[in-house]
Amino acid sequence: MKMSLLKLKYELRKSSNRQQAKILQRFFKTGCGEYAQGDIFLGARAPVLRSLAWRYQDLSFNEVLRLLKSPIHEERLLSLLIFILKYRKADSLGKERIYKAYLRYSRYINNWDLVDVSAKHIVGDFLADKDRSVIYKLASSDLLWERRVAIVSTFYFIENNDFRDTLRIAAILIGDPHDLIHKAVGWMLREVGKRDSVAEERFLKKYSHIMPRTMLRYAIERFPQYKRQAYLQKKRVIRKSLK
Repeated sequence: MKMSLLKLKYELRKSSNRQQAKILQRFFKTGCGEYAQGDIFLGARAPVLRSLAWRYQDLSFNEVLRLLKSPIHEERLLSLLIFILKYRKADSLGKERIYKAYLRYSRYINNWDLVDVSAKHIVGDFLADKDRSVIYKLASSDLLWERRVAIVSTFYFIENNDFRDTLRIAAILIGDPHDLIHKAVGWMLREVGKRDSVAEERFLKKYSHIMPRTMLRYAIERFPQYKRQAYLQKKRVIRKSLK
């Protein structure tokens, strides 16, 4: 049976929940002046979205792209889940097409969950054996979400024990003003540490004194308590000395 975008949207709305939508709008900071101001939620839960993505993965490329441009958060998330499924089955030209569309329409990948579910699987995977200069450009973008794509996409490299770009991008983003970048960088540093604690601690010894506190806390989350406290105490001492 031919899958249609209209039918997908109908099924998605059947799964909507007004109370859950209100919770999500608060959780994802959609209020005035917040990072996702004006985003619209239906209140559909993640398992429903993943099931719909699997069932509708044969939608045309253009239909999925239309979904990505939707003002509805869950529709944009659905489009990314479908693009990931399409990417995994595509040949090299198909993968490139999805990767280029991802970057071209990155302004629609505009919340942390949208970035985190997709950047590794599309940007990271595509660049694994290619020039990676594009992620350095993203790291310097004025768009918060492109900077998050830059660091989170390196998760693919980390999982293949390649930490170089993660550490370089982390250094670029040390002074980023946004809390969501602090969390993402700390998260990726923690993932590096799971595989190579020496590499992570070498980075921390160089930068921990200037890292935002949230970034440092995320990075050292898996450390023994005595070591976490040592890093945090060192940061407190340095901050006091600079006042």
